[in-house]
Amino acid sequence: MPTHYTVRRFKPADMDRVLEIERASFGKDAYDRKLFAEYGRKCGGLFLLAEGSRTVDGYSIACVSGKYSNLLKLGTSVASLESIAVDPRARGKGAASSLLKSTVRRLKLQGVGRLTLMVRRSNAVALRFYERRGFTAVRRAPGYYEDGGEGLVMRLTL
Repeated sequence: MPTHYTVRRFKPADMDRVLEIERASFGKDAYDRKLFAEYGRKCGGLFLLAEGSRTVDGYSIACVSGKYSNLLKLGTSVASLESIAVDPRARGKGAASSLLKSTVRRLKLQGVGRLTLMVRRSNAVALRFYERRGFTAVRRAPGYYEDGGEGLVMRLTL
């Protein structure tokens, strides 16, 4: 049964909980405190938390990058989904969907034209999640991950 999540911005007081979710989700590949602090400074308005009735169950980070231009979309910004993770005990209850939906809404309000992300090509669950939400694969990234795993760049036009 889906849980109702409130999506809100990250605050420094949330750091320990974010690190718990990160370690539970990514193990030895987990980001460290320093990198999350940098994301908080760089992407603050798009560093979001999914808060259930008792605790924060997930986070997502998107950052708006520079401008790209072509004849059709002059000056439209591009964003990258840097990370998204949900506590393993809370998966399948709607936290990731709530985070992604809120991220997309906020990006549209900022006039961002597309959202990109990198996903491990062997992560079938994540690939299905993104495809169901309209993302399409645009290119492979052989050897992207430290263990030699292949990445897949995906894109969503907003």
